[in-house]
Amino acid sequence: MIKRLSISGLFFVSFGFLVFYSSALLADPSDPSGTSLEEQPQQKADQLPVVVPALMADNRAIVVEGKATSETMTKAKELPIVVPAQMKEQEALQEPKTETEEKPVVEKSIETNQDTVAKTTEKNTPQDTPKDLMASKRHFALTLSDTPKYTKTSTHYDYVNPSAPKGGEMRLPVMGSFDSLNPFTIKGSPAGGILLTYDSLMEQSLDEGSTQYCHLCEWVSYPSDYSSVTFKLRQGPTFHDGKPITAEDVMFSMTELKKANPRYGQYYKNVTRSAVTGPNEVTFYFDVKNNRELPFIVGELNVLPKHYWTGKNKKGETRSLNKTTLEVPLSSGAYKVAKVRPGRSLVLERVTNYWGKDSFTAKGKYNFDKLKFEYFRDSSVAFEAFKADAFDFYNETSSVNWARNYEFKALKTGLVIKNSDYVLKNPQGMQGFVFNLRREKFNDVRVREAISRAFNFEWASKNLFYNQYKRTTSYFENSILASSGKPSPEELAFLEPLKADLPAKALTDEYKPFVHDGNKGTRKQLREARKLLEQAGWTIRSETVNDKNCGFVCSWMIKLGLQSAKKTNVLRNKSGEPLEIEFLIISPAFQRVLAGYVANLNQLGIKTSIRLVDSPQYQKRLETFDYDMIISTFGQSESPGNEQRFYWGSASADKNGSRNYVGIKNKAIDALIDKIIFAKNRDELVTVTKALDRVLLFNHYVVPNWHSASERIAYWNRFSAPKTKPTRSIGYLQTWWYDAEKAKLVKDGGKKSAELK
Repeated sequence: MIKRLSISGLFFVSFGFLVFYSSALLADPSDPSGTSLEEQPQQKADQLPVVVPALMADNRAIVVEGKATSETMTKAKELPIVVPAQMKEQEALQEPKTETEEKPVVEKSIETNQDTVAKTTEKNTPQDTPKDLMASKRHFALTLSDTPKYTKTSTHYDYVNPSAPKGGEMRLPVMGSFDSLNPFTIKGSPAGGILLTYDSLMEQSLDEGSTQYCHLCEWVSYPSDYSSVTFKLRQGPTFHDGKPITAEDVMFSMTELKKANPRYGQYYKNVTRSAVTGPNEVTFYFDVKNNRELPFIVGELNVLPKHYWTGKNKKGETRSLNKTTLEVPLSSGAYKVAKVRPGRSLVLERVTNYWGKDSFTAKGKYNFDKLKFEYFRDSSVAFEAFKADAFDFYNETSSVNWARNYEFKALKTGLVIKNSDYVLKNPQGMQGFVFNLRREKFNDVRVREAISRAFNFEWASKNLFYNQYKRTTSYFENSILASSGKPSPEELAFLEPLKADLPAKALTDEYKPFVHDGNKGTRKQLREARKLLEQAGWTIRSETVNDKNCGFVCSWMIKLGLQSAKKTNVLRNKSGEPLEIEFLIISPAFQRVLAGYVANLNQLGIKTSIRLVDSPQYQKRLETFDYDMIISTFGQSESPGNEQRFYWGSASADKNGSRNYVGIKNKAIDALIDKIIFAKNRDELVTVTKALDRVLLFNHYVVPNWHSASERIAYWNRFSAPKTKPTRSIGYLQTWWYDAEKAKLVKDGGKKSAELK
């Protein structure tokens, strides 16, 4: 699954807000990411797509200095979403009741890969349903890693304060703009935080890896071959209009979300149909068996009101999940939309009679009466607004800003807290300069390796990043899933049968990033790069440049042989075509980071340029793969699965809107992804993931960037948080609360600042 994070930001690593917020929020020159890739990418961010998963969210994010904007990038539904994610059998709620006689019942079935169809059938019998389906345990939790920490008797998470006071507000900055309140379509730019207004079947835990608990459901069950999953809806959940959430709403959500967005379609492609199999009970059927992740990712599903989306708006038009809209949508979450200023701000207000306020998954959470999201076009303007107390919380993605610009008075007097002690246990994922293999010039791995060798991370780290980052060396950085050393015998068992489609070094060598140790190191890397380019059929030619600064006198001096014409090295192939690269970016912060890299590439004879575009244009070009190279992040969870197809699978390479930004079509990679998805146990999953990591690295699909082990945050000291902190997210929107006493001291202007410390 995806880093149901900073996808879970997931998956979809989720349209998650955090993912969008962190990454898109602060792009920084010293941080070369477009989406907050500076420190960590993934992001499954504080949520991923909310429902879908990690994949979605990441897409919306823009990279910054070095970290992905999602706090986690897992497949969880953290913030609003936490998505993405990634089973081990777990806690049983209660044994199913047994009856001596099965009575036929009317079952409504929906083919989820076609138009909605209702049909009357008899209840599944042992002939068409595995026997253990009816006798399976009813689970309160699902996990893809360890045994769940909480049980059905738990009253709240350890990382919340069940007695936290409700009230106050938190104001947050978001970079860019928005033109829609529909986060489920691939069209437009959805408002940050909007997913906080929705509920999902299950909710991701913020202190466990790839573990979620029943939220809208009372229990969940699945057969031993994982060919289906059944959810029993709990009594009580309602939409904000008071109507109960039903099995029909759940089935409708799956069907329509798959139609509305190709990411959902890909993420849930193995879900072929759904049916009402009992009172408030819905079963989803899969077209494959033994995929342990499928029940888990279905649990991430955001549930939408069928009666609202099949109804008409004020204009008399039938609503559509496939379209952007600024009409306030009906939902069921802890918050609802209170005020909208398109492109400028969004205000959410707490639902005081929220159906789930006393449930295990919501107790002690969502404590602010209001959440305000203010949009900014420039990160430097946003930071100045933060210093002026225009908003409360700042997730810093710029190393230079963190090192040099936090000396203002409010911080010195304790009115503002600066904290970099949050070290999360999420995989960092991969942030990098991404090649687009749909461009023929990048098809040769030697060309990609040569271009990779020209990047001088050591210089950037010292001169731009204040040595705050580490070079990323794995697509699953900061986890046991990351490859290291030479491949083990267990890894080779998966790699050897595929060696015809693999780089030879993936089977024999340890991956190490190219190091520029001073000027000598740079010269060495550029020499090696030239050799690779020559082997790939590219040769350097010295050609005269059309010098616009050469006027009348200059021209005559050249003609008379008294002055040499300006020349440059140009790399051309046998057909005479030049090798040119354009970096497409959305944040001006990356111009500074890319400058040195561009200079080295030009030295190789590669004509390199940077194109800065606005958010809508960037999103459109990203979705249609209209670029040479971009800066992006690929968030990962602690239990990878279906989202890997969306990242690297051949089937997604030509699907507009997919996250296969590279355009990978490789049989070996497809085979390894299937091995991951259908891994028999945790050990096999870890081994195959390491093998996949090696193959991706030695194919040089991206030029790895950097990451930071900790989160850098600053906030006005008017909030309190539980003593026990979550380990997969900062959790400020979910678990913090407004502290009236601290707020009063801040209002006094620091006169009693000592009391704040």
